[in-house]
Amino acid sequence: MIYHTSIVIHKKMIHVKKDDALDNGRYLQELIGVICGLTQDQKLFDEFLYDLLTPKELIEISKRWQIVKLLDQDIPHHEIAKKLHTSVVTVSRGAREMQDPEGGFRRALRKVSHRRP
Repeated sequence: MIYHTSIVIHKKMIHVKKDDALDNGRYLQELIGVICGLTQDQKLFDEFLYDLLTPKELIEISKRWQIVKLLDQDIPHHEIAKKLHTSVVTVSRGAREMQDPEGGFRRALRKVSHRRP
């Protein structure tokens, strides 16, 4: 019998097999550390992402960032879904995450907007 549990990683609940919970939390934290360490070298970071993720995963992650930017411009959910060829459910998930003014999406948007000329 497989028992499932939930772990919280950066305020997010993730459901995993009970035996894997501790390892998965450590693996994710290690990956976040690696990514943070690579961000100063754009070429290496690009290569790392292309090696780590499938082309479809890269597209989906890229699309989610576009969703966040469009939501920040107060574009209606159904227009974003149509423009990006995705579901309203996916757009709504992004909108839900953006409700936290100190969440990752909002903070990333503020940081990126400060770098613009």
